[in-house]
Amino acid sequence: MAIMLVSLILAALVALYFYLARNNKYWQNRGVSCADGALPGVGHMLPVFCMRTTFAECCRKIYNNNRGRSMVGVYNFMSPSLMVREPELVKTVLQTNFTSFHTNIQKVDPELDPLMANHPFVNYGDKWITGRKRLTYAFSSMRLKILLESVKSVCTMLENYVDNKLNKVGEVELELKDLFSRYTAQVVAAAGFGVDGFCFDDEKADVSFRKLGKEILEPSVRNSIMFLLVILVPPLNKYFKMSFIPKHIDRFFRTLVSDVMEQRRKEGIPRNDFLHLMTELERTEGDKFDVEMLASDAITFFVDGYATTSTTMSFVAFHVASHPKVQEKLRKEVMTVLDKYDGVITYEGLKEMTYMDQVLNESQRILPAGEVLQKQCTEEFELRGSDGLVCRVKPGTEILIPIKSLQEDPRYWENPEVFDPERFSPGRKNSIERFAFLPFGEGPRICVGMRMALLQMKAGLAAILRKYSLELSPRTQIPLKMTPNAILPTPKGGLWVSFRQL
Repeated sequence: MAIMLVSLILAALVALYFYLARNNKYWQNRGVSCADGALPGVGHMLPVFCMRTTFAECCRKIYNNNRGRSMVGVYNFMSPSLMVREPELVKTVLQTNFTSFHTNIQKVDPELDPLMANHPFVNYGDKWITGRKRLTYAFSSMRLKILLESVKSVCTMLENYVDNKLNKVGEVELELKDLFSRYTAQVVAAAGFGVDGFCFDDEKADVSFRKLGKEILEPSVRNSIMFLLVILVPPLNKYFKMSFIPKHIDRFFRTLVSDVMEQRRKEGIPRNDFLHLMTELERTEGDKFDVEMLASDAITFFVDGYATTSTTMSFVAFHVASHPKVQEKLRKEVMTVLDKYDGVITYEGLKEMTYMDQVLNESQRILPAGEVLQKQCTEEFELRGSDGLVCRVKPGTEILIPIKSLQEDPRYWENPEVFDPERFSPGRKNSIERFAFLPFGEGPRICVGMRMALLQMKAGLAAILRKYSLELSPRTQIPLKMTPNAILPTPKGGLWVSFRQL
């Protein structure tokens, strides 16, 4: 009996092994080199699954270990994925043959996450086109000038917050992500909904917009599980049914949008926020928008405006604090432009801050908020690499675009480890390999909120640099190491900088 039981267990283990390993010859059978180290069931993702490293770092290692190859096969758990390593192939996927790769790999169940399911990043087809149209309307140049008025009020709150800290001690160490997440969450509240987000008032921290953002996106046990199920291995969520947006936050935004929109429709008073622009669009189209649709747009505005922007701003300020000469040159530009406009932050003035653009670009090159882009093949297509490799990609196959790896590859960047904003100067930026620099993606699905993000980043940084000097604190752990269980790159120990009044 015991021998029979052992035999059954061994047979079951062997069957399980072959079941888990059934796809492990997928790339070999197609003549595509596969990255070393694939294991049955988890493929190349064991370090990510065990939270020993980030998904981006795992992809970076594969990228660097396969130099000389245009494409390399990867196993994202049991799913065969294809990593493209050349800008021309990236261009093919994101732009030239967009119709064959028009969706992102992440999918959101509309029954679990009805608001997030309409986010432009996960949406596709007619819903994607309609949703993108509304956001494009809101972020046109003319309407960005309207939204800037709300952003400027938050810049004043940001300055007052730092001033209050400095008045107590004369010099203060601040953690950059903490500081800029207050700023961006308050911008979302003001420029999105025309309400106070209480993000600079610690006594009201429990009812602040920043608290909502932290619940959705910042490292926690819930968000680590959610990252695995919703972002990394979406098929698993069919069984675990975990939502990206917690239910109480879903209800909060539905109620807020419904109440504010009703008030705006009745009053008809011009406001400097996103929901006012939506009431204008309603009148233009002669149709009352569905509350769920508007709440979905609000969630999009909130998630993108809060998290990605604050992450990018914290990295920019980190680089500025680490490079005094860059900081001095940038401050000189800020002061010169502000003097031209009587000390007022204006839309035209922000556009004239071209060195600010260079600093933003270089910071996003070295530390992008989006480190890997995951696309899905929707129509069979043949990819051809410069090394002669030809891969006929089947529908459903994941395409990995390792943004961070491309942006630090010495084939496309001279001394890529050096922070050098001059590589984006007017005389040199035209020589940059376009599809080796993807801070906002590229092609038809390029980030629709890019212009709004740049507006609030430039305004916030200008407000800081005109009043304070920044110096990197010894509390910042160099070199930076990222927290494995975070959705966006999050340095361990934080980014600490000393602020002094000029």
